Amino acid sequence: MRIGIADGRITAVTTDAPAQHGDQLLPGVVLPGFANAHSHAFHRALRGRTHADGGTFWTWRERMYALAATLTPDTYLDLARAAFAEMVLAGVTAVGEFHYLHHAPGGTSYDDPNVMAEALRTAAHDAGLRITLLDTAYLAGGIRQPLVGPQRRFGDADVDTWAARVDALRPDATLTVGAAIHSVRAVPRDAIRRIAEHAAGRPLHVHVSEQRAENDACHAAYGATPTGVLSAAGALGPRTTAVHAVHLTPEDVALLGSTGTGVCLCPSTERDLGDGLAPGAVLRDAGARLSVGSDQHVRTDLLAEAADVEMNERVARQSRGVLDPAALVELLTHGGHTTLGDPTGGRIAVGSPADLVAVRTDTPRTAGVDPAQLVLVAGSADVDTVVCGGVVRVHGGRHVLGDVGALLGAAVDAVWRGTDA
Repeated sequence: MRIGIADGRITAVTTDAPAQHGDQLLPGVVLPGFANAHSHAFHRALRGRTHADGGTFWTWRERMYALAATLTPDTYLDLARAAFAEMVLAGVTAVGEFHYLHHAPGGTSYDDPNVMAEALRTAAHDAGLRITLLDTAYLAGGIRQPLVGPQRRFGDADVDTWAARVDALRPDATLTVGAAIHSVRAVPRDAIRRIAEHAAGRPLHVHVSEQRAENDACHAAYGATPTGVLSAAGALGPRTTAVHAVHLTPEDVALLGSTGTGVCLCPSTERDLGDGLAPGAVLRDAGARLSVGSDQHVRTDLLAEAADVEMNERVARQSRGVLDPAALVELLTHGGHTTLGDPTGGRIAVGSPADLVAVRTDTPRTAGVDPAQLVLVAGSADVDTVVCGGVVRVHGGRHVLGDVGALLGAAVDAVWRGTDA
């Protein structure tokens, strides 16, 4: 197959076409670029640093707060650039960055209220991928609780302050401005509708039912599940994506499916934090659009995340083949790009972004596999070439920025030097 590219988009797809002089040859199986639909870039510095004492999601969160308290625009830029470059090495060409690290320590606004968002823009540009900046409303420290400690860096005074800061962001060729409601814990019920209305026409993401304690608190305060609260506020729909959606009732599943709301699954995070197993296949069958994300980056391997959606189903159902390989490729590619606001993405078709990922079929992990089943066995180490917007960002498994491991090591060391941990 020969793929023609101009101005960052696919202009022709020709089968049985011989290579021509000057063509770039792509080894192995070529897939559309992957979408990482849920990322917290600064969490990459937590990898391998939260396991020693066991604990729960809530004790992990304290470690995250300690990290968040120390980041500066400069260290945030370096860490995000390296984290995004690691994503590109894994075949990611678009990321949804769930961005809530807005302000200086103590909650004071920077002179440029969006300086941390601009660090993410620059980091994505340097790493060579598109970013949907999901600017996150974070107004409370818990249901009817004030922001405390490092949470003050996340929070805006009210919906109007959040909206003014979001409206000051300017999209460009590689940045889409989206929105997020952090959770029903962090956004009061009466503010959810206003945020959803302000986000009309943009991607809107929200953490939903990641932990049972979240559901319990929501029931105690509102007499409803988080999904029920969002539905009553008019926050569900095709442009909305519920992230995690682990602890759902049958009524929640029906609401998400009937409204066409997307669901982003993050299997590695949901296992690492002891969240549980999300009912991915049930949600898909109900009408929800599925995607995957690396969330806290306990690993950055989107092929593995997609495969683990199926593996989790096998564990839960004690049956194989709940989601077939084609369905896994769909949620890894087109499902994710649609979730991030680009329904033309994740396709090798005329008019789609020229995003291509070549996955080798001759490595110790992939040699001898049926190409149609590659998604179930390949991982980031098997990615050879990544093209984003027609530009080669990874060739021969090496990023154009050079040694990404060294970039990550330096960036992670720099941010932890600012903590007492």
